[in-house]
Amino acid sequence: MDSAWKESYACWLQYKEIDDASLVERYASYGQRVAVGGVSPVLQSAANECVRGMTSMIGVEPTVSDRITRDATLIIGTKDQVSLEDYGIRTNPFPHLPDDGYVIQTANVGGGVLLLLGKTDRGALYAVHHLLRLMQLRKPVDELAIAEGSRNNVRMINHWDNMDGSVERGYAGQSIFFENGKFADNLERLEDYARLLSSVGINAISVNNVNVGKVETRLITEDWLPEVARVADLFRAYGIQIFLSINYASPVEIGGLSTADPLDPAVREWWSERVANIYRFIPDFGGFLVKADSEHRPGPFTYGRNHAEGANMLGEALRPFGGLVIWRCFVYDCQQDWRDRSTDRARAAYDHFKPLDGAFLDNVILQVKNGPMDFQVREPVSPLFGAMPQTNQVIELQITQEYTGQQKDLCYLVPQWKEILDFDTYARGKGSTVKSVVDGSLFNYAHSGMAAVSNVGRDLNWTGHTLAQANLYGYGRLAWNPEMRIEDVTDEWVRLTFGHDSSVVEQISKMLRESWRIYENYTAPLGVGWMVNPGHHYGPNVDGYEYSVWGTYHFADRDGVGVDRTVQTGTGFTAQYFSPNAEMYESLETCPDELLLFFHHVPYTHRLKSGETVIQHIYNTHFEGVEQVQALREGWRKLKGKIDALRFHNVEERLEAQLANAREWRDQINTYFYRKSGIPDEKNRTIYK
Repeated sequence: MDSAWKESYACWLQYKEIDDASLVERYASYGQRVAVGGVSPVLQSAANECVRGMTSMIGVEPTVSDRITRDATLIIGTKDQVSLEDYGIRTNPFPHLPDDGYVIQTANVGGGVLLLLGKTDRGALYAVHHLLRLMQLRKPVDELAIAEGSRNNVRMINHWDNMDGSVERGYAGQSIFFENGKFADNLERLEDYARLLSSVGINAISVNNVNVGKVETRLITEDWLPEVARVADLFRAYGIQIFLSINYASPVEIGGLSTADPLDPAVREWWSERVANIYRFIPDFGGFLVKADSEHRPGPFTYGRNHAEGANMLGEALRPFGGLVIWRCFVYDCQQDWRDRSTDRARAAYDHFKPLDGAFLDNVILQVKNGPMDFQVREPVSPLFGAMPQTNQVIELQITQEYTGQQKDLCYLVPQWKEILDFDTYARGKGSTVKSVVDGSLFNYAHSGMAAVSNVGRDLNWTGHTLAQANLYGYGRLAWNPEMRIEDVTDEWVRLTFGHDSSVVEQISKMLRESWRIYENYTAPLGVGWMVNPGHHYGPNVDGYEYSVWGTYHFADRDGVGVDRTVQTGTGFTAQYFSPNAEMYESLETCPDELLLFFHHVPYTHRLKSGETVIQHIYNTHFEGVEQVQALREGWRKLKGKIDALRFHNVEERLEAQLANAREWRDQINTYFYRKSGIPDEKNRTIYK
């Protein structure tokens, strides 16, 4: 693999040689002799990563000892293997840290030693990655006193990979896990993926699609469990637990039973035996991820049972082994008639799950999508956050850009995720943010955190679009610490990935930070959502929807556009929020403009808070969006020669495709609404009439 290919493949673990002699001297003073406090697979991974990073950055390969020696210059271990007091450190932060927490401490014993100590061996691995990140960022390490741990105990990646090698909603090539109906043979790539995930603190992964196919259903059988165990062994060494998505009808599909009724004793016994067998192969198996009773997937509804009864049956089977059930709340009737305005998909998750609060076992977690619809470029936060104080929750985000450009168009999602996490639900008064719900602190959940749909595939650069790597990195950093500022996450990723040239850092950071709003400008306006081609979901189709026989979501007619979700005259969705959010969304005067058409059907002449009419806003933003994409392309071209040719051309080609896409969106959306409204663009720009 030549140098340019390595840079594309390495993502943010570049470990480029440092050309600052004084920094190299200081780093090298700590990188001479590494001592490891134990021989667990995770500690060995930590030591290997430390050696890899230091050798590459400072040109000195440390010697490594598997026991603590007084002449060690860097020590990797756990709090039980190394005493802080032995190194003159009297303050002990470990009692205040979560299980994955760690300490990075510079001690001046014997000329200087760096202590990288975890509360567990996983924490020690995170400490190593933290130190290597500081070195890549060219930060001083002589006076470090860091004590850190994640607020979220679940930090998960969901793969939608199929065993034929395809990836549902995957935009970066074939699956890294599967090919031709079996597990892929490239374990080196899987290990490099585990390294990437562990470097940003990911601790759980589900490896197969939530829409479990016929072949994938057999992953929990003895025929396939040895292969699952092989993958679990690899990820375990990087502190990552394996989960499997399951078919709820497995007792029928592979068990020979006539029913999958969760209250049937034979079904319960079948799952208990199946789970016990899984743990014989994978002692630290994480548990099951389940999509049930939605989009034609089987579930407890078939037998007249509810979600709690369905999930608890699996929870009881997993509980003796410490396993979890992660039950997705993406549940709605995809065959309902969208022309009937008394039905509202946005209401579905809350209506299904809110009445069941307190009915789920303590090892069941509800996985709630960030919004009530489906990963749109703009939609409100799901009202389920804060509405179930007695039920564990994780938030589900989507790193792969299904409705946000599919990694052809640049759309950096960290700003969107920050808005969502910072949103105040008012569930227990002011300050009841989404991040405080999903980190478990607001309601003292036993299990909580964040999950996201992966955006990686077998493309050389993992994500198809080189800049889409920033979404994977950004998700991991926010899952670890949701308080991180957008600017800091962005600056880290750019410097780790492309180096420290100020013009490169400034230009790419600006492109990333602005890209979400740019994408929103030329696609669906004012929170109306969708308007994409059915099936593959890329490109404009104003009346497009997966189940298009029932019409559209936006209800545009000659008089106006938008969905009335008010209590007074619409679907009543606004009532699912706590006060004052419910009142804010209910009122035309206080509803935020960016969500206006999600909550209200308004005339085209309705004036926004900016003073623009709705129709003129649609025209203006779609023309502006194209101009902004042109500026993205020109800004990137200024970096030619400052970035290796492989990555430069990859991004340049994607920006060219994005510009064509933006023009198509502009022309179709503006033409559609001109024809609907009959109101011309007041600036007299070309609209295809």
